[in-house]
Amino acid sequence: MPKPYSYDLRQKVIQAIELDGMKKSEASQLFNISRNTIDLWLKRLEVTGDFQALPNRPPGNGHKITDWEKFRDFALSHGDKTQIEMASLWEGEISDRTISRALKKIGFTRKKRPFATLSGMKRNGRRS
Repeated sequence: MPKPYSYDLRQKVIQAIELDGMKKSEASQLFNISRNTIDLWLKRLEVTGDFQALPNRPPGNGHKITDWEKFRDFALSHGDKTQIEMASLWEGEISDRTISRALKKIGFTRKKRPFATLSGMKRNGRRS
């Protein structure tokens, strides 16, 4: 995501338009920014009272499972069910993929045996 314009540049542009009476198109050419950007700054100034840049936070997801001890107990009691069945039994609206990620996070496996089995083939003593 691109870096927002600095606050002091914003101040200079708004000051040139409001106090000095410069036109928006002249200010956009002088400061080498788009006129639409100036319009957005002025609109934000009207609405919020300041033209400060909005915080640049990446979009995240609202975590559906927050109580991990409760989920661990739930997984122990319903471990024999499929992830779709577990999702329908969980109290909130949750998907089977979320159940899958949560099970992985707490260290549960979908395998019937918790440990991997050794291969039935044995290696001979010769090198290949």
